[in-house]
Amino acid sequence: MKLAIDSYSYHRYFGEIYPGLEHDPGTRISMEGFVDRAKELGVDGVSLESCFLPNPTPDEIARLRAQLDRLELERVWAWGHPGGLRSGAAPDEVVDLKRHTEIAAAVGAKVMRICCGGRRTRIDDWTEHKARLEPLLSDAARHARSHGVVLAIENHIDLLADELVELIETVDSPALGVCLDTANNLRMLEDPSLAIEKLAPYARATHIKDIAAKSGNPREFAFWPSVPLGQGLIDVPRAFDALRKHGYAGLLALEIDYLHPAYEDDEKAIADSIEYMRGLL
Repeated sequence: MKLAIDSYSYHRYFGEIYPGLEHDPGTRISMEGFVDRAKELGVDGVSLESCFLPNPTPDEIARLRAQLDRLELERVWAWGHPGGLRSGAAPDEVVDLKRHTEIAAAVGAKVMRICCGGRRTRIDDWTEHKARLEPLLSDAARHARSHGVVLAIENHIDLLADELVELIETVDSPALGVCLDTANNLRMLEDPSLAIEKLAPYARATHIKDIAAKSGNPREFAFWPSVPLGQGLIDVPRAFDALRKHGYAGLLALEIDYLHPAYEDDEKAIADSIEYMRGLL
């Protein structure tokens, strides 16, 4: 397993700011700047959110790949934030998913994180939800396999652990697995450690995240802010053990989304979290 960081940890610096929860830092970062910063942090890989580079030109792709190769950073390309396939209600988005599969291959990524939906798109009827997604994912997985890319579905506050496992096993493709987010199932009020153990056998990518309870309604995103790893409710050592047990050898990509307001320094939260992970390897 290799230390990594997801570019979403710098989402405010890419210009994505949660209204009413975060403030604009007043500065911006480019994808190339993020990659340089990742190398400074001493990680071995990066997960690159395509929402911050949605339509790269061939020259931009070539420059990014050259930079990643020069810095010897393993990479995952990430598609679909925030709504992805909108829980199957946006089948036309498969076209963009496939386009980004080809971008992933061009940038040298063997894995691409995808989102089937998000917290705002989930539907209550699992039978209908699954029926919408299955043909889209089967089609996308065939395309990905032809380009040497594995798609990794994130548990993106849209799928319970058992649902995601059922979806993966139904599609049954070597080009489809899971991007295991260690915290998101707690945001769905599932036991996070049990969810991790269910999803770990299918993991092809990760978001290593810790969260804490704040205040308000636990069914709302604002209730569960991110905190530096080891300071919240997620048993990260147990998560690493589960991944090791199932032979996971990919990136352990730190992700900090909405940082708890008690932690004002993003860079310190990121650096402390990476050192915490380093101590577990």
